[in-house]
Amino acid sequence: MKVFFLFIFFCISVTGYSALPERIIQGQQPNLSIDAKGVIRVVYGYGEKIYCLTSTNNGISFSSAVLVAELPGMHLGHTRGPQIASSRNFSFISAMDKGGNIQSYRLNHSKGEWTRIAEINDKKGSAPEGLMAIAADKEDNFYATWLDVRDGGSNNIYYSSINGKSVKWGANSLVYKSPDKHVCECCKPNIVLSGNKLVIGFRNWLMGSRDIYYSVSYDKGKSFSEAAKSGNGTWQLNACPMDGGSLGFNSEGKVSAAWRRNGDVYYWSENQAELKLGTGRDVCMAQKKKEIYIAWQDKKMLSAINLNTKKITQLGSGISPKIYILDNGKAICFWEDDKVLKYKVI
Repeated sequence: MKVFFLFIFFCISVTGYSALPERIIQGQQPNLSIDAKGVIRVVYGYGEKIYCLTSTNNGISFSSAVLVAELPGMHLGHTRGPQIASSRNFSFISAMDKGGNIQSYRLNHSKGEWTRIAEINDKKGSAPEGLMAIAADKEDNFYATWLDVRDGGSNNIYYSSINGKSVKWGANSLVYKSPDKHVCECCKPNIVLSGNKLVIGFRNWLMGSRDIYYSVSYDKGKSFSEAAKSGNGTWQLNACPMDGGSLGFNSEGKVSAAWRRNGDVYYWSENQAELKLGTGRDVCMAQKKKEIYIAWQDKKMLSAINLNTKKITQLGSGISPKIYILDNGKAICFWEDDKVLKYKVI
């Protein structure tokens, strides 16, 4: 009988423990990448320092934090923070300082050392807003997009790319300039890649509306299509929502997006009606084949939904969730809670 009760106590303890989010370390604005071998890398900021954590077992455990760099005046908070992307042999981290410069750091996977390389923006001080995103293909090519004010002092969408072996980013190019002078001035843009289809998403400011738009390139950023709107509705707003949403591809390779409009969370794919998921903000999404996970914040409580099963998981309290799909089909979500990193595998 004693053995039986010990067994029951053990089961309850394990179940309760696995249901709770893991506390990792002090930090802000976590961002993840997963490389070709399934290695998870988590970049985050703390003060003016950039750190990276690594997991080789689908998030069961993580390494000690590695100091990547120290960046005086680093942007941090409200989706401003270090970004990361990983490919076959390299990973890149980007981070922005308040002087308007985008720094970049490269990891050679075989050597295991981070080194600083050239700035991404080729116009000094052109990115003071501190909002950007990066992505990678499978052949060690990396792609970046950000808000840039070099054209008339107003924020619009710029782009650059680099090969992992290079030490200099390519010439910057304008992807989109709003006819109303600028895009939404404090919403983070997004960039995703599938095969030869490169997509940049952003919140526009057009005729008083703050809607999500996207532009597509089929030639690795040499040219982009005319921007098109995501979703069916519109949001007239004379303010910045500070919420750029998320971007992806559905199982048919069509562009999809998840974002906030007013106080509601939506999901949408090309040629389909948008789907309202709930109330909240700070929306993030992960798609891989037919798996779709979306997470968001509602009054500092975080939720994630598996769109295939419609199951909603309550993650806990916090802000700025980032969700990714692992090689084993599960999803991992990182967020910050009072400047402490937390995560949960679902």
